[in-house]
Amino acid sequence: MFRDRIDAAERLATALASYQGTNPLVLAIPRGAVEMGRVLADRLGGELDVVLVRKLRSPFSPEFAVGAMDETGWAYVAPHAASAGADDRYLEREKAVQLETLQRRRREYTPARPPIDPAGRIAIVVDDGLATGATMIAALHAVRAKKPAKLVCAVPVAAPESLEHVRPYADEVVCLEAPEVFYAVGQFYGEFRQVEDDEVIALLAESGRAGKRPA
Repeated sequence: MFRDRIDAAERLATALASYQGTNPLVLAIPRGAVEMGRVLADRLGGELDVVLVRKLRSPFSPEFAVGAMDETGWAYVAPHAASAGADDRYLEREKAVQLETLQRRRREYTPARPPIDPAGRIAIVVDDGLATGATMIAALHAVRAKKPAKLVCAVPVAAPESLEHVRPYADEVVCLEAPEVFYAVGQFYGEFRQVEDDEVIALLAESGRAGKRPA
């Protein structure tokens, strides 16, 4: 159990200590993981940015992911999508809705600069946990396409099956806990509050090296 996302990030930073001083690019999945990304970037001496992905929601349960997509429109559709009621027609509508959200978030989150390029760098993609793993798969796919030197997936907690689904998409997976009994990410946090867009914007703009390219 983690007290909150900051506690989880501090523990992740310890597990990722080998990357300290390598100027890693920490790419957080909004919104919940951005405050975690800030901690990791500060502790490891790296930079913070976001990798924008959105889960594709089940038509019967919006909290349940049947896939995920990135800013380019590439989508990962989970094997269970059809059995969860997400047929092709539904998925096309859902993709259009989520792509619009991704475009809006990019305009709001980093209005004055392009995304930081991970090419040739150690890229650490962080989220607050893996339930289905769909969002992380989309995030790793998006970053891999930009040719980082090494691609690391970092999460405090994950469902064991989802963790195995994610492994092929990263060069290294760092996960602190993978409990057999897993219902939702929030069950492993004492506090698991909603993070708002204005907090993400502030975290990306705050002091340090957020949003700056190395000299």
